[in-house]
Amino acid sequence: MHRAMPLAFLLLATTPAFAEQPVQLKPGAGLDVVETQCGACHSLDYVRMNSPFLTPDAWKAEVAKMRTAFGAEIDDADAAVIVNYLTAMYGPPGS
Repeated sequence: MHRAMPLAFLLLATTPAFAEQPVQLKPGAGLDVVETQCGACHSLDYVRMNSPFLTPDAWKAEVAKMRTAFGAEIDDADAAVIVNYLTAMYGPPGS
């Protein structure tokens, strides 16, 4: 027996409110590389969610983990740009 979905559910499920909103990171040198390289595999929300916890060394370790453990195809030059951006824009004050 086929059961139709309630119209209200269909309307809610297709409204823009349920669509993923683009994540706006802080403008700065290297943002384009972060958006391209990091955003290719996961939401950029992870940057903002983890920023209160990550020091410059921790950001460097995160980028290394993405390359080694998860196979992100990020060359050394882009990895350095990403780490510099994340440290400058989302590292602890004065880092």
